[in-house]
Amino acid sequence: MIRPLILLLLPTALCSGSCAKVNPDGNSKPNTHFNGNSKPNILFIMTDQQQFFTMKAYGNNVIQTPALDKLAGQSYVFQKAYCTQAVCTPSRSSLLTGLYPHTNGCISNNVPLEEEIKTLPEIVDDPEYRTAYMGKWHLGDEVFQQHGFETWVSMEDGYNKYYRADKDQNVRSSYYHWLFEKGYEPNDEKGNEFSRSFAAKLPLEDCKPKFLEEKAIEYLDQVKDEPFILYVSFLEPHPPFYGPLDNFYSPDEILLPGNFNHKLTEDDPLSYREKVAGEVAEKYDTTEQGWRELKAKYWGLITEIDMSVGAILDKLESLGLSDNTIVVFTADHGEMMSSHGLAHKGVHYEESARIPFLLKVPWLNSSQKNIEERVSQIDMVPTLLDLIGKQAPEYLQGESLIPALKGEKSAVRDIFVESGNFLTVVATDGWKLILGRKDKSQLFNLNNDPLEINNLYYSDGYEEKISELKNKILKWQELTNHNVSFTGE
Repeated sequence: MIRPLILLLLPTALCSGSCAKVNPDGNSKPNTHFNGNSKPNILFIMTDQQQFFTMKAYGNNVIQTPALDKLAGQSYVFQKAYCTQAVCTPSRSSLLTGLYPHTNGCISNNVPLEEEIKTLPEIVDDPEYRTAYMGKWHLGDEVFQQHGFETWVSMEDGYNKYYRADKDQNVRSSYYHWLFEKGYEPNDEKGNEFSRSFAAKLPLEDCKPKFLEEKAIEYLDQVKDEPFILYVSFLEPHPPFYGPLDNFYSPDEILLPGNFNHKLTEDDPLSYREKVAGEVAEKYDTTEQGWRELKAKYWGLITEIDMSVGAILDKLESLGLSDNTIVVFTADHGEMMSSHGLAHKGVHYEESARIPFLLKVPWLNSSQKNIEERVSQIDMVPTLLDLIGKQAPEYLQGESLIPALKGEKSAVRDIFVESGNFLTVVATDGWKLILGRKDKSQLFNLNNDPLEINNLYYSDGYEEKISELKNKILKWQELTNHNVSFTGE
């Protein structure tokens, strides 16, 4: 059986000790450190298209993610974290820059992050820090070193047609060369790429998570005596929804959400209904059994990631760096995976807009602390800057979460999610308005309708609430210089 074998390969214990103190001014200053290192490290682990309900920390007691479960046990677990836009490039731009997509310019996929927009390492601007980015980038010029990262380990070759004019489209990724050295031959129609579908069918030891695991471990060995900022960005569980652990879960044990068979009505956005009838129906078996089989493979990809995350964290521990390393685990955005009959992302339902978010800060906590207040990924850059004692630039559009975690300030505030045709506010009182620009709008009370089944926007009696939420959106647009008109239909 495959399951016992996989479990044997999973990582062992992590250290949960606390070795630093927080100064009254809010800046984190380590007290004692492995090898005398006076600056905290940052390990930022990111997945692509991972629904928040894919870990025990978020209520899923069936899926097997022991490494992430262990990390969650040592972390702040943000139960209601949101992306800024539920599409890859825009959300990644916010994770790296602390700016909303409409501010940094990455408003849709394959828009390059301009050179003058600073990422976290460029904001830190400290020559003592070693910096590395590994994996999927999707912010332009994919395989080329950029934006303050001195080590660049690339993985995706499919974005070469979007490179800037001065970039050679024939340059191949680190993963391409890694596979080529293993004896694999490119399989695409041009004979010079390894497609995603090809890579996903490879044995476990040759798939992308294993590649990132190997490279991250090599890097940690190299920089163990120096402070570092390391990003590890997995492609999985992004499509194609299959991999070497396709048979790890039985479809019968898969949990389907209570809204998987909810039918959208004429009061719901037409673009959503078109997705259900078009793209989703053409690609997937949308019967209950079909969703179970697809989701079983999707969970297999997450367990595959968990194995590599565990190996990286084990390496951190074996080098004695755990007590001096901030660890972030998150995703760029979520995944519908049957909810409302939809698949993929890009919509503003909770399954698409919410993300897992774990933050391990050894000197602030050594056991799991659930954070129920809603937060945004726009806050991640200022939070990390705060933790390493760096002043956040005033232009950043989020705020540090550390005062809230220390009980000095409430984290409660409205959350905003943007896209081309919709603008969403999730208010502090649990009401959610998805305002359409050229499509239907939606209003949900998440307090008693967390599955977003009852769209109240066109029902009588909610005019005052809608007006209140529209005003919140207008004020946010003014504050962030968002100039697109969203009046609602």
